[in-house]
Formats: sequence, C-alpha cells, structure tokens
Amino acid sequence: MEHQKNFDKDPREKEFVEKLVTLKRTCKTVKGGRRMSFSALTVVGDHNGRVGYGFGKANDVSEAIKKSIDKAKKNLVTFPIKNGTIPHDIIGKYKSSSVLLKPACSGTGIIAGGAVRAILEAAGATDVLSKSLGGRTSMNVVRATFDAIEHMMNAGTIAKNRGKTLDELWG
Repeated sequence: MEHQKNFDKDPREKEFVEKLVTLKRTCKTVKGGRRMSFSALTVVGDHNGRVGYGFGKANDVSEAIKKSIDKAKKNLVTFPIKNGTIPHDIIGKYKSSSVLLKPACSGTGIIAGGAVRAILEAAGATDVLSKSLGGRTSMNVVRATFDAIEHMMNAGTIAKNRGKTLDELWG
C-alpha cells in the first residue's frame, strides 16, 4: 500500500480565505504594439477576526494576484467580532469614500456591496449592515473600510484603558 504525502508549502496558508476584489488591465502603447499590465486588489482573512488587503501589479494576471495576496498576508489587522457582528456603529473615511458599518441582529446576514462584503466575509462577520457613501472606487472603499476596522473599539480594551472591569463598565 502506497502512502500519499501532502506537499503543501506552508500549513498556515490554508487557514486564510482569499477573495479577489478587482482585477484591472492597463495598456501602454510602445513601438512594437500594446504592452498589457495587470493590477489586482485582494482581501485575505481567517474567518476569525483577522483580515488584510493587498494591491499587486505585474505583466501577468496570476503574478499580480499572487503579489497582492502576499502583501495582504503581511498587512493583517484584528477585527473585533462578537456573536457574528460588530460592537458599535462606525464610519470609516479615506479620501472621498466613506463606509458606514452598523451591527445587526443574528439572522440578518451581511448587507453590503462588493468590496465591503468581501472584507466582512473574510473577517468572519455574519450579521452586519453597511452603506458605502461618497466615492465608489474599490481601492478607496477598501481603505475606508479598514479605517473603520482600525478605529473600532472593543469593550474589554475600553474597560482596561479606563481602569475598570467589564461589570463596572456595563453597570
């Protein structure tokens, strides 16, 4: 009986979910014709509160996606999720884009469009309401969403910063 071995590069890579947000093709006209270039924006998450985004450019589609995924894995942030939703309302801003995130009761699902949905699903949130305001460029919307995530407060850290326990904070 033959034994099959699993030749994975790294066991940590399997824990991440990778979502492609946008893939763009650009052309540069040179003496010999048109030269194609690709840019990819991806979101990486572990369904457990860690999520990151990356942007990569290359002359090949697969190489651009690979670069963006590698950058996303280097830029992970923690997302405070409790019972599948976020702790409070927040508005994230980047340039002209704004993203409003609101907690929702269980069973609501993720009500978000495009880039925001990809981020919330990769982070592991199951019930969140969102509205994208202002600029609709996917890169700016992603950065506005991450601005909201970075400024989101967790009840435990608020209590610790104030020098109180959670019971004292909630009353």
